[in-house]
Amino acid sequence: MTGTSPEGVARQELTQARYGYAFALPAMLLIFGIILGPSLVVIGISLTDYELGALDWRWVGLGNYQEMLGDRTFWRSISNTFTYVAILVPSAVLLGLAVAIMVHARTRTKRIYEVIYFLPVTTTLVAMAIVWNFVLHSKIGPVNAVIVALGFEPIGFFSDRDVVLFSLALIALWQLIGFNMILFIAGLSAIPQDLYDAAAVDGADGWVDRFLRVTWPMLGPTTMFVVVTTTITAFKVFDTVAVLTNGGPRGASEVLLFSIYLEGFEYFRIGYASALTVAFLTFILLFSVVQAWVIDRNVHYR
Repeated sequence: MTGTSPEGVARQELTQARYGYAFALPAMLLIFGIILGPSLVVIGISLTDYELGALDWRWVGLGNYQEMLGDRTFWRSISNTFTYVAILVPSAVLLGLAVAIMVHARTRTKRIYEVIYFLPVTTTLVAMAIVWNFVLHSKIGPVNAVIVALGFEPIGFFSDRDVVLFSLALIALWQLIGFNMILFIAGLSAIPQDLYDAAAVDGADGWVDRFLRVTWPMLGPTTMFVVVTTTITAFKVFDTVAVLTNGGPRGASEVLLFSIYLEGFEYFRIGYASALTVAFLTFILLFSVVQAWVIDRNVHYR
């Protein structure tokens, strides 16, 4: 059997590379048309003073970004968004993990609990926001009825500046726990039983030792994914704000995505709204990269 010449090997590799690019081309075009293309358009519009419905527009360069840096409403929306993220992300990750551990330990009723906890994920949050508006209503809501019956003052869950972001985070938490639970259960199911047996031989008999020595380290990749996706979801809060508070009271719940909506579709300032959108995407990208880098350094991949 004769060997292949170097020229023949090079031609074969070139042909394989061309086939590979040909198969990847439809996906690349789809990614550009759906994600990269619109993103470039938004960046371009952010450099203009275009208003919705206007027949002409003017190139303003970085003018929208300069206005954004001096806009008190922008900084307030940034503060509200980061506060909301700081409340929601740790709660959704830790509670999702706790629920996953409890459900995973079940035997006969495991599937039932999985369905029950996952049901909020399948609901439409806008529709459920109306239900939550009734449940947490300051006058007719059952939660405040219980609070008053216990002798306390009613709480304005959506009318108190100090409470509104916690109330919105509570609604998001109600929906996110089930999704994070499913992800953590998948990670727990992939942990080999041999590791727990080896840990027991080494003296890790208690559930705390088993969790710290085996479960938590082996859930590193799953935890990284859950933290990143939960953070992105938290940054994208909009529907509950639009339905329940409309940014109030007095701007206390006006998050960045809601500010983009107001500037673009209430005030018709598409150029400035595009600049806010670029800032929004930048924040998500930076947080995702930093979180992935920090967590990845302490992740044990199996």
